[in-house]
Amino acid sequence: MKDLKSYIRTVPDFPKEGIQFRDVTTLLGNPASFRHAVDAIVAAFKNDKIQKVAAIEARGFVLGGAIAHRLGAGFIPIRKEGKLPEQTIAESYSLEYGEATLEMHLDALAPGDRILVVDDLIATGGTVDAALALIDRQGGDVVGCAFVVDLPDLGGSAKLKARCERVVSLCSFDGD
Repeated sequence: MKDLKSYIRTVPDFPKEGIQFRDVTTLLGNPASFRHAVDAIVAAFKNDKIQKVAAIEARGFVLGGAIAHRLGAGFIPIRKEGKLPEQTIAESYSLEYGEATLEMHLDALAPGDRILVVDDLIATGGTVDAALALIDRQGGDVVGCAFVVDLPDLGGSAKLKARCERVVSLCSFDGD
């Protein structure tokens, strides 16, 4: 398998000028690289007795569903505001190019559930920080956070390491 970075497309100036968007849909579209990414994250957490995988909309869902299946865990969708049909809790946050709100169902987890948080990418950490706040408010035990891509120059992974037992990223892009 080639380096996973080679399967990730860079889209300049998206969603606004100056942003180098790291698009993992090309990695997900390749069976070998998709399998490799899922296998690598599963291997990192296979002995942690994960009960639920909480994945962040939207690309995180693709990864999180496959990882939850392989770990024999349940799946928690963490979605943008107004997308979940039942009673939710919400957390607003800032990201590198705007503001947003995430929601999670009130009954998504039980206090003490061992949770793995998954998303495609960590940049400034605002999105995953909001997801962690939602899980914390419901009493979940976050065992780890996993990403395909880390943009370390934006500081999110360093900030996250203070809140999360274990942070796993499969590749990184410097200078973003």
